[in-house]
Amino acid sequence: MNCTDCPTHPPLVSSDEMRDRGLPLPHELDQHRFVKAGIAEDPVTAQIFEDVLNERRIPTIVRPGRSGVVDELTTGNLLPWWEFLVPDKDQARAAALMEQVKIQGLATADEAGRAAEEEEREGELERAQEHAAPPAF
Repeated sequence: MNCTDCPTHPPLVSSDEMRDRGLPLPHELDQHRFVKAGIAEDPVTAQIFEDVLNERRIPTIVRPGRSGVVDELTTGNLLPWWEFLVPDKDQARAAALMEQVKIQGLATADEAGRAAEEEEREGELERAQEHAAPPAF
C-alpha cells in the first residue's frame, strides 16, 4: 500500500515493521480525553494545585488562560488565571481535590488574619500601657 498524501507516493510501513521499530500503531495511541477540572486565579494557587494533582498521580495539563496584552483587549479578562485539564476519568476526583485545597487555603488565610488582628491588639495595649501615666502614690 502507498501513501496517497505524499507527492512521490512512497510505500507505507507495515504493522510488523512498526512493531519491530517499537512504534505504536494509530489505534494503539493514547486516547485520553482531557477536560477542565478547575482554575486557579494566581500563580501560587496554580502551583499548589499542580503539586497536589501530581502527588495523587493525576495527569495534568496546566494551561494559562491568557498569554498576552491582546487577550485583555479581546476578552476583557484583566486578571491572570490558569486552567487545569485532567483525563475525563479523573475529573471528579481532581475537582474535589482542588476544592479541598481551596477551602484549606481560605481557612489558613482566615486564621492568619485573626492572628494578625490579635497581634495588632496586643501591640496597641502595650503601647497604651507604655504611654499611660505612672500610678500616683
